[in-house]
Amino acid sequence: PLAPTPRLRPRLLNPRPGKLPLESIQVVLEELRKNGNLEWLDKNKTSFLIMWKRPEEWGKLIYQWVSKNGLTNSVFTLYELASGDDTENEEFHGLDEATLLRALQALQQEHKAEIITLDDGRGVKFF
Repeated sequence: PLAPTPRLRPRLLNPRPGKLPLESIQVVLEELRKNGNLEWLDKNKTSFLIMWKRPEEWGKLIYQWVSKNGLTNSVFTLYELASGDDTENEEFHGLDEATLLRALQALQQEHKAEIITLDDGRGVKFF
């Protein structure tokens, strides 16, 4: 038998280039969810958030920075944590507010922080 020409080979290996079967996509998404890297945003599971790090991992990084700098019992605005000069060299600098809140909620569950309401928005107190 003749070998497939290079032009035909990709079609033989993947009849629909760039398209995974729905079942394969569902397996990948479920695995991400199990690992804590995916959160469904609606009940019908049509919208989701994929996170590079789980909220607990971000929380751990933030708390390590707080502890390393002797900042327990301090209050910070969310802006100071994500965009302040003091966190400029930290991995969590520039984190979007939704992910930051998830990380702080994880710390709150561990009794390491409390999310508080300030005059100009939200903040957090570390313990």
